[in-house]
Amino acid sequence: MQLTKLEIKGFKSFGDRVVINFDKGITGIVGPNGCGKSNVVDAIRWVLGEQKTSALRSEKMENIIFNGAKNRKPTQLAEVSLSFNNTKNLLPTEYHTLTITRRYYRSGDSEYSLNGVTCRLKDITNLFLDTGIASNSYAIIELKMVDEILNDKDNSRRHLFEEAAGISKFKIRKKETLKKLSDTDADLERVEDLLFEIDKNMRSLERQAKQAERYYRIKEEYKAYSVELARKSLAQRRQDLEDLQKKIDQENDSKTNWQKLVAEKEAGIQKAKKELIQKEKVLATRQKSLNEHVSRIRHYESEKKIKNERLKYLNDKSDTLNEQIEQDRQSIQRTDFSLKSLKQEKDAAYKILMEIEARLESLKDD
Repeated sequence: MQLTKLEIKGFKSFGDRVVINFDKGITGIVGPNGCGKSNVVDAIRWVLGEQKTSALRSEKMENIIFNGAKNRKPTQLAEVSLSFNNTKNLLPTEYHTLTITRRYYRSGDSEYSLNGVTCRLKDITNLFLDTGIASNSYAIIELKMVDEILNDKDNSRRHLFEEAAGISKFKIRKKETLKKLSDTDADLERVEDLLFEIDKNMRSLERQAKQAERYYRIKEEYKAYSVELARKSLAQRRQDLEDLQKKIDQENDSKTNWQKLVAEKEAGIQKAKKELIQKEKVLATRQKSLNEHVSRIRHYESEKKIKNERLKYLNDKSDTLNEQIEQDRQSIQRTDFSLKSLKQEKDAAYKILMEIEARLESLKDD
């Protein structure tokens, strides 16, 4: 198994995508202080699942995302991919080329993937178990770790030898198994407490069951009475609706009669208008004849008086006809008002009927 490629984007000082290829032989990364050499190691440790921010030389996980520069905006995620050649099948997978990727967003979301397929951190840890590749394995040794191994601080030397010998895998599985056994013992201790609580609640549950049985019996009786009440109410509402329908029919007949009367009045008005127009024409003709005879008639004042009397007569008749038209219009308005009132009563009764029918259907469904 060989490390082949490291891709970094948005991680610490790497704002742009950087690809580092690890060819056969030894690959060295050199540069002045502060250029990001240690960030490469941190990126490898981070993509392998490192969770401690102190191991990444950071106060909080959000600080590993590229925070921008003078002429650069901050990125919204950090992404690191690490590729291996699985030529000797040291990894328990069918792929010959394996790429693990880790992404971290500013929102706090994090995701892992194996060859582009989303997975869990545990899947990556189990995949590299007993291979010497992990975020805290001997494959990644920092300067301070050399001092710890030489001084055997916190049994560092022993952990190194156990991992190299392949024992750490079994110790991790033993630790997980012991934890599961401890959790099982705790669950067994709670079983007796639960049995005691169940026995204690049995009598209360029996009383509640009797109360529930009585409740359902009363509920059925209430349902039957409610249905009967609704049936009687519906019959009464239907009778009221029939009475209202009869009243509406009577009012419709009255409306028809009024409409006929209004039509007759309007026909009389039209006839009177025609007569008035005819009379106006006759008056115009006579006026013309009068004007023609003005020069020949010496008694102009007497003829003018006669003309004024006739004009007064026609105006009086026109006023009488206008008053009759106004009376007929008021009668029509009163008829329309009565019809609107009856229609509102009908709509209200119909709405009440629909509500009762809806309640009846609901009670039947219950």
